[in-house]
Amino acid sequence: MSSHSPQKVLVVAAHPDDEALGCGGAMARHAANGDEVGVVFMTDGVSSRLSAGEPEAAMRNTAMQSAMSILGVSRFQAMSFPDNAMDSVPLLEITQTIEKFCGDWGVPDTVYTHHGSDLNLDHRLTHQAVMTCFRPQPAASGKPARILSFEVLSSTGWEGSTSQSFRPNYFVDIRSTLAKKLEALAAYDEEMRPFPHARSLETAEHLARYRGSSVGIPAAEAFEVQRIIA
Repeated sequence: MSSHSPQKVLVVAAHPDDEALGCGGAMARHAANGDEVGVVFMTDGVSSRLSAGEPEAAMRNTAMQSAMSILGVSRFQAMSFPDNAMDSVPLLEITQTIEKFCGDWGVPDTVYTHHGSDLNLDHRLTHQAVMTCFRPQPAASGKPARILSFEVLSSTGWEGSTSQSFRPNYFVDIRSTLAKKLEALAAYDEEMRPFPHARSLETAEHLARYRGSSVGIPAAEAFEVQRIIA
């Protein structure tokens, strides 16, 4: 992410908090570099819970807006697909929401989204919709130069041995934005859990330090390349 002309960076996440867990540091770095960062959320992330009601949904929405501000997001949109039941909606309909967002906002240069083998159903379908939306047709008016899959604590690592595991091969240095990532996660305090739960602030920092140390830097986020056009 050296000096470059401003780019459009799109994050497509199944639930509010997935973006901060998966690529919050990269988002904040893009924003600091002058890039436009847009986010599409597929569900509210809470309506499938037996205890969910309007207060919980309102709290999640407030947390989402706070996280967007912290991470420097210029535009975001929350869809209303059924939480943890996105398989009840045709894939075409999910894909078209991404197409509509990009039609209004512009074709992104980089797209971040879920890994295709996550344990969570909504994550997998979001990944599939992104890959369908940005399939590399010759006649397409524009294509992202990069499509990168992120890892989400308490989902990507829980997919089981029958799935294709997350294999990171692209790393973003987030030493300067790790604090922003953790601040955004703290905004989702209702979703975070005490350590040693996988979805805790301590684990999120440990993962960033581990991913950084694996490439010789203080902190990083890891991604699996789906496509890069150089």
